[in-house]
Amino acid sequence: MTRDRRRHGGSEHRPPPSRKPPPPSGREWSRVLLVAILSCVIGLSAFGYGGYKKWILAMKVATLHPAPPILPPNSSSPAASPHLFWGSYRPQVYFGMKTRSPRSVVTGLMWLSQSGSPSLRHTCEQSDGLAGYGWLMHDGVNFGVQEIKDKGFTLKTEFVKRAGGRHGGDWSWRIVGTPDDPSAPSRLVSILFYVATDGQGSLTPHMDGRDRLSLVTGTSEELGSFTIHFPKPGGGAGGHLSFNHLVTFCPGLHHITDVVRSSLSDRFNHPAADTGNKRRYFGLDTHHPPPLLGSEHSHIIIHQVTLYLPAQVEILFESGSFAQRPGSLSGAALSTEFQMHKKNMEDRFRERFHLEEKGFMPEQVSFAQAALSNMVGGMGHFYGSSLVRSRHNPEPISYPPAPLYTAVPSRSFFPRGFLWDEGFHLLLIARWDPTLAWQSLAHWLDLMNSDGWIPREQILGPEARSKVPAEFVVQWDENANPPTLFLSLQQLLAGETVSPEGLQFLRRAFPRLQTWYDWFNGTQNGLLPYSYRWRGRDRDTLRFLNPKTLTSGLDDYPRASHPSDDERHVDLRCWMVLAAEVMATVCRLLGEDGKRYEESHVALTDNSLLDKLHWSERLGAYADYGNHTQNVALEWERPRPVPGQDPRDVPPPRLIRVVRKPPRLQFVGALGYVSLFPFLLQLLSPDSPKLGRLMDHLRDADRLWTPYGIRSLSKSSPLFMQRNTEHDPPYWRGPIWINMNYLVVRALHRYSQMDGPYREQALGLYRELRVNLISNLYRQYKESGFLWEQYNDRTGGGQGCHPFTGWSALIALVMAEEY
Repeated sequence: MTRDRRRHGGSEHRPPPSRKPPPPSGREWSRVLLVAILSCVIGLSAFGYGGYKKWILAMKVATLHPAPPILPPNSSSPAASPHLFWGSYRPQVYFGMKTRSPRSVVTGLMWLSQSGSPSLRHTCEQSDGLAGYGWLMHDGVNFGVQEIKDKGFTLKTEFVKRAGGRHGGDWSWRIVGTPDDPSAPSRLVSILFYVATDGQGSLTPHMDGRDRLSLVTGTSEELGSFTIHFPKPGGGAGGHLSFNHLVTFCPGLHHITDVVRSSLSDRFNHPAADTGNKRRYFGLDTHHPPPLLGSEHSHIIIHQVTLYLPAQVEILFESGSFAQRPGSLSGAALSTEFQMHKKNMEDRFRERFHLEEKGFMPEQVSFAQAALSNMVGGMGHFYGSSLVRSRHNPEPISYPPAPLYTAVPSRSFFPRGFLWDEGFHLLLIARWDPTLAWQSLAHWLDLMNSDGWIPREQILGPEARSKVPAEFVVQWDENANPPTLFLSLQQLLAGETVSPEGLQFLRRAFPRLQTWYDWFNGTQNGLLPYSYRWRGRDRDTLRFLNPKTLTSGLDDYPRASHPSDDERHVDLRCWMVLAAEVMATVCRLLGEDGKRYEESHVALTDNSLLDKLHWSERLGAYADYGNHTQNVALEWERPRPVPGQDPRDVPPPRLIRVVRKPPRLQFVGALGYVSLFPFLLQLLSPDSPKLGRLMDHLRDADRLWTPYGIRSLSKSSPLFMQRNTEHDPPYWRGPIWINMNYLVVRALHRYSQMDGPYREQALGLYRELRVNLISNLYRQYKESGFLWEQYNDRTGGGQGCHPFTGWSALIALVMAEEY
């Protein structure tokens, strides 16, 4: 049969011949042409509509919430909030100030030890190996004093602000350098101060004589005119000093260190008349500025003073609109102003936290004061765009540029905003200054998109992005983070008595809070009613011993070994109980209908339903549910060359996961922080036998109890202190975390005040755990100079990144018993 033949009824046949049709008439040609045109139009319209629809879906991830912003566009301007306009809003550098503006005039400090191997310090780096640094006192608004312990000497940085004029007023810095050993040979150190325009405004240097920069005048859109003065150094420097400066351009604030480093060269100081000796040092060369890079540049002026310690340097910023200045804020006037703010903070801290009344020694009070100061002194103001993706975007797109005023977990390692961290930060910040807390909450909620998603990690601007590995920069819109902002709101609304400032916030924030709540219920829901599942788990079951759940905040905490839609996560369910409770409270305060939130809260706090979904009798605790097996291990895969293959082409050995027993749907047998969540968020009835069993686990040294705090995972867990990959050490698999321990002591304190059979047990555990936490963190701070990200469950030693004055600073609330 040929290709032209067809089978029909089992026999071959040819179609009957047909006559050639007559040519169409003119009317028929018109009809054909019209049909063709209409078909093209319909086809193009369909194609255009489909393309438009795809474009809409692709852009939705970066479309902001339609409600009016909580904070008006000018809320951070000097006219609206002059007392907060200038601040130490650059936590990523050892010392720096800027305004709360999209394109601020930026100032900062560097220093260079000229003894031994010169080392330039600027951005906070763990690799610098400093013995300690951080704010000793900082009230969040007016002043701060910081101590930086470098090798062989200590720098103390102070700043004070003074209100006046229309542009945020004046401020002054004082840097005091002191050698650790006064009897040792004099140490030569360079102090470098810089001012940069960040792409807008102008700067003009003014010289005093041949080589000393005495002041800089400048202008910017928000500051108007200003002057920065550099008085002659004092404090024992004598004549042994030299001055250098550099006027140049910089391709971005994140390149300032490189610009300075490339501009240093061997120099000789001008000798004092009584010695005639010259000293070689590294100095800036203003005659040979570095080459320009990139297309957009910041104008920058750097002032270097090289001197012997002990010495003192001051820098004065004076606003051009400050018409009736009562004299320069320097010398004795600066000292007087500083002492006034210092006393005000000490008095205010005593009234807020009552630590002396609780029997704490002055050194311990200073420790708690430093914890608070590092929290509020570590608040930054960032501006820029996140990179985001959704399943509709083949490539990342830019989120709308926006500001963010937030505390940061760590000035050295995490100098940017993290959503779930900030909810814990605000517990402390709100106790000290509710205005700062309301403003941070508003900035975070104003970052919400139209669906109700908030990017969990805020990496805004080139300077912030320069500190983040590329694989963590892009944020996916299916990924949640614990809604801990409800935790801070719960505290701010306690007693349902809210300040006028708070009520104004709630009215403007209400549409966003509703959308955020609905987003969680719509995107993180489980298969069963009132169950929830974190999206965004790692799907690579070959690489990870247990696929991580970064979105939960508890990165490598053991979950179901094989991610699936059947999972139920008990911690997320408990966070949603908190969210429903807070939303119901907000509705009552605003006179809105909160029936659906109240009904959800009643259903989610039903202990019998909670037990049905999450109680594992075998574990004796609450647990996740999913497709799981505990019989997994990491083993080395050592590929062998195939015959004829060059051995050099054989892939290197790698650790892969081996599953020795197939998974099945069951509760996950991991006792730890996740198991405690119904207790941590106080969802259990005070007479529940489950409460007693959880407290038994807490006090069991073979499970969760240590002399230093509650460990994150029981010693009996198969994954206790197990690596997740070859290069991925245990993180939430045993170490002690202070945010979770804060929730433990808070819950114990609460249950110790409620009638029930476990009241005395809760009180005993509370007192013992509180003492353990305070004693260990204070001891580690005195020995190491830092608060740490986490603490070793065997020794109590600080580990992870440092300084970590994010949620580890909650120790101040534990000391004050503020829950």
